Amino acid sequence: MSREHRKVGPFATSFRELEYRRSQFSFYRKHRPDWESRLLNRRQRCRFSRLAEAIGRPRCRRSVCRQRREPCGPGLGLSDRGPGRDRRNDDNSLDRTLRNTSMFLRLLPLVLISAVAVGAAMAEDSTIETLQIYLVDVEGGNATLLVSPSKETLLIDTGNGGARAARDVGRIMEAVESAGVKKIDHLITTHWHGDHYGGMAELATRIPILDFIDHGPSVQANPNTDEFVEGAYQSLVGKARRTVVRPGDAIPLAGVGLTVMASGGEVLERPLSGAGGPNPYCADFEPQAEDKGENAQSVGVHFSFGRFRGLHLGDLTVNKEFELMCPNNPIGTVDLFVVSHHGLPTSNSAALVHAIEPRVALMNNGTRKGGDPRTMTTLYSSPGLEDLWQLHFSVLGGQEYAVPGLFIANHFDEQPAALPVSPTPRPARGSKAAPAPAHEGTAHWLHVAARRDGSFTVTNTRNGFSKTY
Repeated sequence: MSREHRKVGPFATSFRELEYRRSQFSFYRKHRPDWESRLLNRRQRCRFSRLAEAIGRPRCRRSVCRQRREPCGPGLGLSDRGPGRDRRNDDNSLDRTLRNTSMFLRLLPLVLISAVAVGAAMAEDSTIETLQIYLVDVEGGNATLLVSPSKETLLIDTGNGGARAARDVGRIMEAVESAGVKKIDHLITTHWHGDHYGGMAELATRIPILDFIDHGPSVQANPNTDEFVEGAYQSLVGKARRTVVRPGDAIPLAGVGLTVMASGGEVLERPLSGAGGPNPYCADFEPQAEDKGENAQSVGVHFSFGRFRGLHLGDLTVNKEFELMCPNNPIGTVDLFVVSHHGLPTSNSAALVHAIEPRVALMNNGTRKGGDPRTMTTLYSSPGLEDLWQLHFSVLGGQEYAVPGLFIANHFDEQPAALPVSPTPRPARGSKAAPAPAHEGTAHWLHVAARRDGSFTVTNTRNGFSKTY
């Protein structure tokens, strides 16, 4: 092979030259200690220096070049070959070149494997399907939005009516827009009380509602309610579909199992799959006066998403809870419980709450509605309860019964310097008590992202605090 042929470029220009340099590189690695102890002759060392130029190019040590007043090599990382060249610098550069090359080759497979693993994990996270649940603050009313992975929606109740309808519907629409949906596939009106159906007519002007679900006509005389049910409601359902449900009925929501547990004063008689065992908490149940109003007529639903289970019973009162849960428990246990009736003690008996053993409870209470000490005691003593989240601090429970502020979604408009420590008794209906602390400003919802494996994350949108269960 001619001399000129070998000098063209830093790499070999023929197969024979390539094989020659590979053999020299292998020889160097095998006899490296001999070279370091100067057992190799000068000609071999020069040959290895040329080999370093062809294999790797360490950084030019410009300080050495400047010291010796020599120009650096043209991108070779070695000083120009000439009289007075520092051969120790060449030796060190070659050592570093080969050592770094060897280390890179050893680490390359690990780097590639790690990159593939990280990419796979990110792809998996982006494809995880979740059931989204929004507990909207409608100041002691109810509005709970469920959004399936395919963006089908179920809204339970529409908040307050009258002058407060625009406020509450505005808050519902903020949650709807956050969920990225354009219609309400199913609207459940749990019962005909103004804090549950009041915003319906206003909501229907903001977004299409395809299916109206209820328990049937109201059983509680109220002129305003009767006028709405017989007038505006009939007009709304005439443009869509109306479904009157009974216990055991299934409500279609893509990817989500929805079963009616109570409706129109009736309760589920056949247990859900895997449930139906004796309920030990029935023995200590204390009945209350018979409820002949709309609360006892509430539509209550059980929802499932893979291994995740949740329960929302509207304002179902304790005697109906007993009928549903005793002597056998038809529900089993749940992961998430939307506390019934805003946290009032006329609902939420131990026969229900303790038997279903919720891991997490969400309370849609107001500033002076719900959060009563008796309800809080029942919840806190429930077996397996990990956390309770509230839409508001309730003066009825005071700091003594309130959860930590991280778990409370909303403040008062005029936040006092100190919140009451002791519980405040609920004013009697019709009394001239001072108004409840107001909250007309920005409202925040509690958000739940449930996964098919049964895990779920609750987020307080006021402060961004999240916890995964």
